[in-house]
Amino acid sequence: MSDLVSRFQTAVEDSKKLDKRPDNDTLLKLYACFKQGSSGDVAGKRPGFTDLVGRAKYDAWAKLKGTSKEDAMRQYIDLIESLKSA
Repeated sequence: MSDLVSRFQTAVEDSKKLDKRPDNDTLLKLYACFKQGSSGDVAGKRPGFTDLVGRAKYDAWAKLKGTSKEDAMRQYIDLIESLKSA
């Protein structure tokens, strides 16, 4: 488990060093996997209709509800690895 956490933290650092900025859909997937992996299931109220970015982030995270933290961490790591090699 601690190996997974250290790989996750390394992937978080690597995400800040990507050569190219990912598209918005990929950024939302990264955000959702990061939040699910670090915080668990989405909590709180969905942002109002005037907060488009907040709503998109909330909805992306909500799609992963029920996914274990470990699975979300693995998804995040895999996604960062695929972006690094692209």
